[in-house]
Amino acid sequence: MKAKTLSAIGGWQSFMFCVGMYIVALFFSIFICSAVFYAVNGRSSSNKSVAIEKQSAVKETMASVGR
Repeated sequence: MKAKTLSAIGGWQSFMFCVGMYIVALFFSIFICSAVFYAVNGRSSSNKSVAIEKQSAVKETMASVGR
């Protein structure tokens, strides 16, 4: 007496493997793409603070040079 349930599940094995690998690849690609995006563009809050520091440094330098 052979059980026929394993052959029915085994038919779906390759399909389920492909679906699982697709989900894993999609999950990791979200993190990889967001990491590349933030590395290229940077975060908006850090850019604003750097710009403000540069502007304040320029104003202090110009004030000391002026007459």
